[in-house]
Amino acid sequence: DPGLAYRYTWKANTVLIVTDGTAVLGLGNIGPLAALPVMEGKSLLLKEFGGIDGIPMCLATQDTEEIIATVVRMAPAFGGIMLEDISAPRCFEIETRLQGLLDVPVFHDDQHGTAVVVMAALLNAARVTGRKLADLRIVVSGAGAAGIAITNILLGAGIGDIAVGDSRGIVSRGRDHLTEIKADLAKRTNKAGFSGSLNAALAGADVFIGVSAGQIPDAAVASMAPGSIVFALANPTPEVHPDVARRTAAVVATGRSDYPNQINNVLVFPGLMRGALDTRASRITHSMMLAAAEAISRVVGADLRAEHIVPSVFDSRVAAEVSHSVAAAARTAGGART
Repeated sequence: DPGLAYRYTWKANTVLIVTDGTAVLGLGNIGPLAALPVMEGKSLLLKEFGGIDGIPMCLATQDTEEIIATVVRMAPAFGGIMLEDISAPRCFEIETRLQGLLDVPVFHDDQHGTAVVVMAALLNAARVTGRKLADLRIVVSGAGAAGIAITNILLGAGIGDIAVGDSRGIVSRGRDHLTEIKADLAKRTNKAGFSGSLNAALAGADVFIGVSAGQIPDAAVASMAPGSIVFALANPTPEVHPDVARRTAAVVATGRSDYPNQINNVLVFPGLMRGALDTRASRITHSMMLAAAEAISRVVGADLRAEHIVPSVFDSRVAAEVSHSVAAAARTAGGART
């Protein structure tokens, strides 16, 4: 009875954390050995907030087929797989194929962890500024793993319109040399038909979400709609300095701990993986991720204000609330096995 492995072995409470070291934090392709401290850090956060045993595995290959084959061969011993710091566009194929090959949840934290916490922050930022999601026009800077995942979760939540920019400008249908992933993105975004400069698209926009290394001119931020929302999440240097953004924006968030509203994945992955493990879910669904985002936003509660749209990363209530909501979503959608 293979199901007894969840009762008698570590499988029920152990997650494999996999990287090839190609996109580590803001450091880029630093390789598996230099990535190991970051993976160990993820393991500690999983244990502290989710009670989960994380096993860091830094692979000495950057070949997509070798990574997939290695994870598939190791997967039987684990209740879930967390992919970390694998560069785009390879990360998309690796995650998608592993999801099809394995019967345990495969979660690329750089994509979906970031997307969930941004979704949570935006839910509360919209409340603070008296807006509805369907009325928001958003500009996302960055069309890599995080930018595309953020765009997908926001579209699924009913956001009004999103324009996504990369180093060559707005991703639009008429642009040459789009990758397959960006061509698909162009079909589903940019209803307003922007092309060219991302800065031009910011004029009149309600929300800016930065997940790139590019810098945004002060004038472009000032051209946004009154009471705008600015999430400048690049680390260690945000796309626009928070002090500059606050001159015109109603809500400002960064990825840094030394400014209010830190948007950090640790608010997501411990509770999300806890809920997935507790239900023996075979995959992380869109509804589970939305449930996680809503749970994070709820924890803020009556303390909601422009300088406090997400809980502290050290708030012990977050993982418990997220895991409960994710487990409920898994059971409702029929993906749970317990």
